[in-house]
Amino acid sequence: MITVDYRDKRPLYEQILEQYRRQILSGAMAPDERLPSVREVSVQLGINPNTVQRAYQELEREGMIYSVRGKGNFVSPKASLPAEKKVAYLKDFRKMVTDGRRAGMKKKDLLDAVREVYGEEE
Repeated sequence: MITVDYRDKRPLYEQILEQYRRQILSGAMAPDERLPSVREVSVQLGINPNTVQRAYQELEREGMIYSVRGKGNFVSPKASLPAEKKVAYLKDFRKMVTDGRRAGMKKKDLLDAVREVYGEEE
């Protein structure tokens, strides 16, 4: 379920985009799963359909979803984090690890934190 927070400084379409991106990348939405229609989401959230459409267009541009004329929007089987986002996330992650190390955190503590998020599957 998608929600919006009017206190959040980000535009509504970015909030929608980020939530769908997270659901797709985490596997909460399966490949080829149909997304709710623009109209359904706009009614549910009480926002302008153009706002939802903008988020869907961005998801399609990123390769996260694809549209089928007359059928709707679907999760792309090839959905993955865009390369520039990966680079940015890894840069931020490295900085955080470096800051933690300088603050005296042990390697084990940092690795335990990663395992806590990812589990032992990888």
